[in-house]
Amino acid sequence: MPEKVYAAWTDPEKIARWFGPAQVKAGSVRADVDLRVGGRYRISFEGGDGEYFQVDGVYREVVPNARIAFSWAWHSTPERESQVTVSLQPDGSGTLLTLHHEQFFNEAARDGHARGWDALFDKLEKYLA
Repeated sequence: MPEKVYAAWTDPEKIARWFGPAQVKAGSVRADVDLRVGGRYRISFEGGDGEYFQVDGVYREVVPNARIAFSWAWHSTPERESQVTVSLQPDGSGTLLTLHHEQFFNEAARDGHARGWDALFDKLEKYLA
């Protein structure tokens, strides 16, 4: 059901229920979404140790229930903007989600985001179940 997965990525109330690393403080996720090409988003949360995190970006492509592309920059390093594309395809009774994150500042940033996305996908899968 690409519609359900798309809503999880684009509806601020739904984003708040699953987004963030495994150690995110319960109830701390906040999302603001202006879902249109050129619109901005902001997602913030507190880590388990109380540290504040915020990621912001601009939507570059919005194809309902199929594709979202957006810039990605943490508030602590706004100069390190990268690009994320989330593609959705029906797959039997489920959805095939492909995430492509590119234009990293360096290999350490790439590797850190890979670990973060793995944890995030675990949470998304549980949320959608």
